[in-house]
Amino acid sequence: MSPAALRRAFLVPRLFEPGRIRLRETRLDGLVAGGAMPLEEPLRLPARGEFGGEREVGIINIGDPGSVTVEGQTHTLDRLDGLYVGSGSGTLFFEGQDGSRPAYYLLSCPAHTRHPTRKVSRQEAQAEDLGNSAQCSKRRLLKYIHPGGVSSCQLLMGVTEIEDHSVWNTMPPHTHVRRSEIYFYFGLGDQIVVHLMGPPGRTRHLIVRNKEAVLAPRWSIHSGVGTGAYRFIWGMAGDNRDFADIAPVGLSSIR
Repeated sequence: MSPAALRRAFLVPRLFEPGRIRLRETRLDGLVAGGAMPLEEPLRLPARGEFGGEREVGIINIGDPGSVTVEGQTHTLDRLDGLYVGSGSGTLFFEGQDGSRPAYYLLSCPAHTRHPTRKVSRQEAQAEDLGNSAQCSKRRLLKYIHPGGVSSCQLLMGVTEIEDHSVWNTMPPHTHVRRSEIYFYFGLGDQIVVHLMGPPGRTRHLIVRNKEAVLAPRWSIHSGVGTGAYRFIWGMAGDNRDFADIAPVGLSSIR
């Protein structure tokens, strides 16, 4: 595939537009990615509408403080706070606070069981330090929706923060043979991430800019190196919720 064809197939740009909800349906385990940027008026996401069927939704606010109302209950979300919304929860309303400009990243997948809606602040997320400075891969993994934390049908979701003076994420890489994944990069400013993808022996790359997402099918590695500080939201759905169910890829295998 040419660079243009790769971008059409695997890159998700323009998820955020002021005053609108934008959604992108994928063919990866029924995942739908989206962004909501309310202005003066709340934004309404119908229970079915664009999503359709019974679905669970993960939400992480990457902007100013705001709130999400689910079944009449309002959940205040500061920057990097998250919210899990169980299937069958009805219409969602996204709002700002006193002129603030929140930006809600959404990830949804089909759900055959209902789990309770629950807020997870950044401070409540389960933190794990990974990598090391010698390999420029020191990072902090924050698990929001995961086994042992917020229960869900199949959705997994969290944030990875790259530490100062490190540039690599998920290196050495791996694949998830039983799950698909989406990386949503943000906090880049005018910098870029060179995102590696494809089978380990036939890798390709995408140039990714701020607030763009990359689709990672089950057969593809997913790793990136940035030209400056950045974060990304990872989200998965598939056959199980076993976070450690991965297929590691040795550096000698990458071509």
